[in-house]
Amino acid sequence: MADTAGAHGTNKVAQFLESPFVGLSPWIVFAFVVGPGRFEWAVGLALAISVCLVVGSRMLRPGSSLKILELADVVFFAILTVVGAFASDGTRRWLETYAGEISNIALFVIALGSILAGVPFTLQYAREQVDRKFWDSPVFKRTNYLITGVWGLAFLINALVGAYGDLVLRDPDNMWTGWIIQVLTIVGALRFTEKYPEVVRARVRAGAEGQTPAGS
Repeated sequence: MADTAGAHGTNKVAQFLESPFVGLSPWIVFAFVVGPGRFEWAVGLALAISVCLVVGSRMLRPGSSLKILELADVVFFAILTVVGAFASDGTRRWLETYAGEISNIALFVIALGSILAGVPFTLQYAREQVDRKFWDSPVFKRTNYLITGVWGLAFLINALVGAYGDLVLRDPDNMWTGWIIQVLTIVGALRFTEKYPEVVRARVRAGAEGQTPAGS
């Protein structure tokens, strides 16, 4: 019984790690932690989370693919760590001020680039949660293109909102531009990621039932 419970717990953790939201968590943590005097802490924490996610995913799911987002996490925060270590005080202050915009623009570029490359970043996570026979389905691919696009839009909105707070309001810690709106866009994208596949499955089932001959 204990072995069964342990295996079930491990499977739950593995499923959790298969969510694209987990791949985004280092960026989200970084964006909310960084600030005056906190750049080193923020980038160090984000890099540690990125490495742990890559190692943890490989340990819990041996043979699972290395995700675009996982690779981007490690590379981006490793570069920032090196830059921060050798940057002047002025450069470090600039990074602390505009780190949120930098990370959101980087995420937007990753989302857009993955779409243009024909591998929207949510597709890699979705493939590990559905049967292989659905991987080449046009509906499955369109769903992930749209979900990745929604995340890309959320990142772009957050970059623009953050820039408005920093450049126009001159208030990096503004509650609305620095926190409330940015949290709402991430929560909205997450909810869309959770709910939209259910809507698509319902449409597919309804279409299949509509094509079933009467009386069959």
